[in-house]
Amino acid sequence: MAGRGSRLRPHTLTVPKPLVPVAGKPIVQRIVEDLSASFAGKIDEIAFIIGDFGKEVEQELISIAEGLGAKGSIYHQEQPLGTAHAILCAGPSLDGNCLIAFADTLFQADFTFDPEAQDGLIWVKTVEDPSAYGVVQTDESNKIIEFVEKSPVFVSDKAIVGIYYFKDGARLKKELEYLVHNDIREKGEYSLTTALENLKNDNAIFKPAIIDEWLDCGNKHFVVYSNQRMLDIKKDKESLIDPSAKLVRSTIIEPCFIGPNVTIENSVVGPYVSIGKDSTVKDSIIKNSLIQNESSVDSVVLSDSMLGNKATFSAKPRNLSLGDFTTYTE
Repeated sequence: MAGRGSRLRPHTLTVPKPLVPVAGKPIVQRIVEDLSASFAGKIDEIAFIIGDFGKEVEQELISIAEGLGAKGSIYHQEQPLGTAHAILCAGPSLDGNCLIAFADTLFQADFTFDPEAQDGLIWVKTVEDPSAYGVVQTDESNKIIEFVEKSPVFVSDKAIVGIYYFKDGARLKKELEYLVHNDIREKGEYSLTTALENLKNDNAIFKPAIIDEWLDCGNKHFVVYSNQRMLDIKKDKESLIDPSAKLVRSTIIEPCFIGPNVTIENSVVGPYVSIGKDSTVKDSIIKNSLIQNESSVDSVVLSDSMLGNKATFSAKPRNLSLGDFTTYTE
């Protein structure tokens, strides 16, 4: 998660994209919780590969790991040199069974698998236009026979979504080191797809696993939609309205996430709204939107929108008398 998330600015000017909350939890927290919930064994360590996001962000990430009973580790990728280079930055943690996930998308899938059944699993999703993705080809036994990175010519419609399992993390580490030490690049970067192809050629057996739903969080539009889907998915699994929230002459149309110490007065909120802790909403109508922590909304109609932390958005209240056949817009 070392990227700056430039497509999601201004929301990523102060926090990295994987810490932007969706349905009340940071994207990266949802990823590690969903992966860990499907794994029967003990998770020893969760390592985060980040840029220079500051000590406060690092502590939040470590707390996410500790909340799942695992050790949290922080590694830094100081230059954007590709996916293989990024993973190698966490070299000391690449040992034994490893799950690797890129923390900029959300997923809906059953991640249960037998860790001893193959050398690795590559989660994929069938897409209409695979030219923008790395893809896999499989044989009649469902074994992956080729990894191809963003081919302009059709090779396969099974797009690699960014979640991988490796039975032998040390073997992966050795291959990543080989790419970097010999300066083997694809389009100027060290590519994990190249490492996968080399491991496959060295008789490693990889098989695909299927993602049911793949939610991009690359820009505001996609984050708002991902919030909507997560609220639908989690509404029967998580407590989405905190008991400390104060509702005064207001209506909540579920599903919504209402965080701790939120105050909502004289307003209609929902469906598909997430409001972070210590925020205030007054005299407003809000639907299909995200409002982050310690923000204030007053006298507005808001839809398909996203407000950051400690933001203030208000409109001037009106005493209005509007006649027949009149149209007023602003």
